[in-house]
Amino acid sequence: MRLVVLASLLALCGAADAAARPLDAIRQRGALTLCAHPNALPFASRQGDVPGFQVEIARELAKRLEVSLEQHWVINSFQYRRADCDVILDAIADRAVLAEVGLRMSRPYHRSGVVLAVGPNSTAASLAELGSEQRVGVQVGSIVSMMLAKRGVKASPFAFEDDIMEALAKGEIDAAAVTPATIGWFNHTHPDARVRRIPAFEDEPDLNWNVAVGILSPDEKLRQGIDAALEALLADGTLARIYERYDVELQPPK
Repeated sequence: MRLVVLASLLALCGAADAAARPLDAIRQRGALTLCAHPNALPFASRQGDVPGFQVEIARELAKRLEVSLEQHWVINSFQYRRADCDVILDAIADRAVLAEVGLRMSRPYHRSGVVLAVGPNSTAASLAELGSEQRVGVQVGSIVSMMLAKRGVKASPFAFEDDIMEALAKGEIDAAAVTPATIGWFNHTHPDARVRRIPAFEDEPDLNWNVAVGILSPDEKLRQGIDAALEALLADGTLARIYERYDVELQPPK
């Protein structure tokens, strides 16, 4: 995935200059606007027939609010400052951090984090079972890269999670520290070379997080409307089915 897609969307959307729209204004306008990256599957994409789970979830939210969905495709801070977005998806569910960048959060709807992926021939079932000479692919400057360095684990830095998974598939590294969504999408697009997931960091708070809808300074009616929509989409299995299409398992927030 693009470099820390979740965190970058959160930080950059906070720089948006657009005025917040209350629910009544969104309904009068007839559209809810999503800001998303144009080339970051499985999260979002403007190319081809596969929109990404962020877009699919936003469509369902808009439907529940009885409006259509508009998408603004943004990839850098300059574009975000000029964007006119109402919501982003997969915002890290930290009220204080979101408030600092002018966003409010919906109820959390999914749990994500960092896990290990190993190739189909690996027998490792934990981080400790990796040999001392085996290398773990990490994103440059990430928390997991610093954590592994402190533990004496050999790490190979990459710019993007896509590159880490490609290196794992080629046998250039022995494991990959990536998000479950990245693993799911890799397996979806490489059915003959599926990798195995190891929950190696479950006890590390900094490597596990809930996600929510980030809402640009909404009125209470909009926040309540999005919360109600999420409740319904969770209850009827819609969210689980959307994630399943990308080989991602919906995890309940904690």
